[in-house]
Amino acid sequence: MSYLLGIDVSTTATKALVIDERGSVVAIASDEYEFFTPRPLWAEQNPADWWRACVKVIRRVLEKIPAREIAGIGLTGQMHGLVLLDAEGNVLRPCIMWNDQRTAKQCAEITDQVGGTKNLLRMIGNPVLPGFTAPKILWVRENEPQVYARAAHVLLPKDYLRYKLTGAYATEVSDASGTALLDVAQRNWSDELLKAIEIPRAWLPDVFESSVVSAKISADAANETGLLEGTPVVGGGGDQAAQAVGTGIVQEGIVSATLGTSGVVFASSDSYRLEPNGLLHAFCHAVPNKWHLMGVMLSAAGSFRWFRDALGEQEKREARDAKEQRDENKDVYEILTEKAARANAGCEGLIFLPYLTGERTPHPDPHARGAFFGITLRHRKEHFARAVLEGVAYGLRDSLELMRALGLNISQVRASGGGARSELWRQILANVFNSEIALVNWNPESGFRTEGAAFGAALLAGVGAGVYANVEDACARTIHVTDLATQGKDVQVYDDYYQVYRALYPALQTQFERLGALAT
Repeated sequence: MSYLLGIDVSTTATKALVIDERGSVVAIASDEYEFFTPRPLWAEQNPADWWRACVKVIRRVLEKIPAREIAGIGLTGQMHGLVLLDAEGNVLRPCIMWNDQRTAKQCAEITDQVGGTKNLLRMIGNPVLPGFTAPKILWVRENEPQVYARAAHVLLPKDYLRYKLTGAYATEVSDASGTALLDVAQRNWSDELLKAIEIPRAWLPDVFESSVVSAKISADAANETGLLEGTPVVGGGGDQAAQAVGTGIVQEGIVSATLGTSGVVFASSDSYRLEPNGLLHAFCHAVPNKWHLMGVMLSAAGSFRWFRDALGEQEKREARDAKEQRDENKDVYEILTEKAARANAGCEGLIFLPYLTGERTPHPDPHARGAFFGITLRHRKEHFARAVLEGVAYGLRDSLELMRALGLNISQVRASGGGARSELWRQILANVFNSEIALVNWNPESGFRTEGAAFGAALLAGVGAGVYANVEDACARTIHVTDLATQGKDVQVYDDYYQVYRALYPALQTQFERLGALAT
């Protein structure tokens, strides 16, 4: 039996996961760390913390699985972060992370230097956003010239771990897509853009496909981690692409909808597709010669959490009383969704706009605000609770509609994230999307696998090590649909309400900005 190791360097922890060939998890370990906000809107992390955590979690899982039985290693993690190294491989400054927002000025500079957004879309398939890597390089050049002068290598977070494990400067196509330096259509660095913004091509690592062996464990790393020298390390994937592999989103027509704090709609595509206004991310998939489209809403399950915190005191008391009086451990969200189920679809004309922290897809607008629209004297808490669930579903449908407009025929949506635990919410999604909603590898007792990205990285390692024939084979052998919600009688009701929902943002856009100015 061969075993596969996936390593995930996330925002809050590094996780190591070992699976067998059937996809059963046989060992798992994680080690947490912090990130820092030295100024408002800044977010930084020390790469040395990732490496210390990486060594620790590898040694923990090797207590259960001998190093000689690890057939391959896959890497994944937070995207977009800037790790700058000097010519000797020393870290020059803390990593500027994906959630850092300091680079709006540099994004505008890059867009102007290449002649506008249309040219950017032609070169790299995406607009430049503050979270991406390229504007961070320009920020360092403009604000820390002494650091920039010593720079010799640019790496992403997971690729810094690859460097420490193997000594190789390498990346892979899915994570590189989020740098705003990759020609996504050609799956290689954009020489045209690099020349325009004067970033040396020599600074950038070699680019591999995600399931291809990129390097092997070095003697130094073997001594430090306990891994076997020469163990192959594949390209791996950015967290979203690896998560998609870990949930089987590797065929066109199968889409994932993640109901976490934010919401992500991820679609595999057999060909390179570009949303003409750049409203969807167009990235290389972790599956060779495939791409993916991705839409992001900023407050998905986060909207329901806000509702719980702001308006759920009664339900919190009910949950405490149930536990004290009947020894029943009932979650506050369960109580809220039970109440939401009492309201009819459409909530008698009540619509929620989930723009609590601005929005990204399809409205890249930091000024957007949340709202309840259509309140009457008949509306009670159950209507407001259900309206939140429905409003998030409408927001996710915005991304699906953009994908459908590009010719994607969506046959199934696979739900994940904490919000997908709710049977009511899954049924609402099925009706709003007019598509079946599936859960994969779900157990009602233990819930979802929470290690989806690390699991996907391990599957990619299995392909590179020859355990699986290809990524599709790896997913078919390890990922199974375990629950299904199908469309019901409310599809047309929701379609009518969705048309009202999508008209609200254009009607309110200018007022959002005015309101923001008044509130500061």
